[in-house]
Amino acid sequence: MKFDLTVAVREQAGKGAARSMRRAGKIPAVLYGQGECLSLIANPDDLVKILKSHAGSTALISLTVSGAKSKPSRTALLRDYQVDPVTGALLHADLFEISMSKPIRVKVPVKVIGSIPAGVKEGGVLHHNMRDMHVECLPAALPDHIEVDASALTIGSGIHVKEIGVREGVRFLDEPDQMVVSVAAPMSDAKLEALLTSGAGAAGEPEVVAKGKEAGAEGAGGEPAKAGAAAPAGDAKGGEKKDAAAAPKAEKKEAEKKK
Repeated sequence: MKFDLTVAVREQAGKGAARSMRRAGKIPAVLYGQGECLSLIANPDDLVKILKSHAGSTALISLTVSGAKSKPSRTALLRDYQVDPVTGALLHADLFEISMSKPIRVKVPVKVIGSIPAGVKEGGVLHHNMRDMHVECLPAALPDHIEVDASALTIGSGIHVKEIGVREGVRFLDEPDQMVVSVAAPMSDAKLEALLTSGAGAAGEPEVVAKGKEAGAEGAGGEPAKAGAAAPAGDAKGGEKKDAAAAPKAEKKEAEKKK
């Protein structure tokens, strides 16, 4: 899908200029690629329409750049954007310029089509293993999405990358054995309970170990005690000094008794 977008070259940079721009109903944007980088002013409403389209980031954008010194007409992709975390308003956009004669590598969304899979009707669970696929193609051959028909899938079966019909001029870059969509068997109540029980036991283990460290794994002064370690050398010497001092006193007492 192709969209038209008119932007203007931005002369001023910085946070102050960006705030003024947003107050005026515009947003800052950047166009890079093809050996050039341009600072732009864009209309956020036009970009939101592109983002909300089913094509999304795969949409080809025909840019009209007002104030450009060269190439006022260009083709680009919406590569990235920034939104306000509170209001959700669009704050900034990154556009990537492309050449219609050179292959590009992009992520294309996967769309599951067809009726309800046979395995799901039997109680299985449909897993959308890959939400996007990496492809390489010329811009003119870029698909809006990749369709995968999962209606024939039974429990325990799935569709791999290598099993998806190849489009003319489009090459898949993901590993051929990667699972795109599958139907798994439902988890029984007994298995779920066992999983939750084992999870609770595993979660309790670190706490027991921690208590053990607090209770007996620390030596004097809060230092961790090492298994099999001998008493500190200073303490051993101190004990020897006390014994040596006690011996002369005992001999002196014996001599006084004899007198």
